[in-house]
Amino acid sequence: MSQPASTQSASASASTSNSRRSRGPPRSDSPTVRLSKALSWLLRHNAEAQGVAIRPDGYVKIQDVLAHSRFKGYTREDVLAVVDANEKKRFQILQGADGTAEYIRAVQGHSIVSVADLGYEEITNAAQVPTAIHGTMFSKWQLIHAKGLSKMNRNHIHMAVGLPGADGVISGMRNKCDLYIHIDTASALKDGIRFYRAENNVILSDGKNGDGIIAPAYFARVVRSSGEVIFPVTSAQ
Repeated sequence: MSQPASTQSASASASTSNSRRSRGPPRSDSPTVRLSKALSWLLRHNAEAQGVAIRPDGYVKIQDVLAHSRFKGYTREDVLAVVDANEKKRFQILQGADGTAEYIRAVQGHSIVSVADLGYEEITNAAQVPTAIHGTMFSKWQLIHAKGLSKMNRNHIHMAVGLPGADGVISGMRNKCDLYIHIDTASALKDGIRFYRAENNVILSDGKNGDGIIAPAYFARVVRSSGEVIFPVTSAQ
């Protein structure tokens, strides 16, 4: 794969969060990983800020991606190879009228508010998602315990349908997570919290009426990577 000649930092008008995302990935990454991270940076968070047209369904023209200076030196074939090779299935390609790849999008993980028509499957019954687990770090537990899960600066809270390595789990949490919050989807659905399934089987929620919160009342249990259950607290603890 060809390597980019340069990377571009976020524009001065970008938010602090997006500025952090604009930093180039570590140079120890392979060209394939660098391209994948650059695509996530643009398609999930920075297309609008960088003046790249993005549709409500998240698709961007591949030619517009390659025209951005951060992708200088990459080719259409490089982009398609990254999409095919990505184990977490983070990206999708949309063909044009002539049958060739014309658009690319990130499947989930967006913070761009206008990207709101991704065609996700809406979960209406807990049986559709027997398991929904949000992975995070134990260092965040006190805040989460007090205030619940938040979508933060993204459009959705992300969950996996199992722990990393389990059957059918290809994405939904980082492998470095050491705390697993199991969601009581039946109770949450009953109370109006919405859930969706992305194409790569990641479970998403924008909370109740779009508030972006899943309160601790909907935590079925919380387990450390060591196996210790820290919520709910039992009398024995």
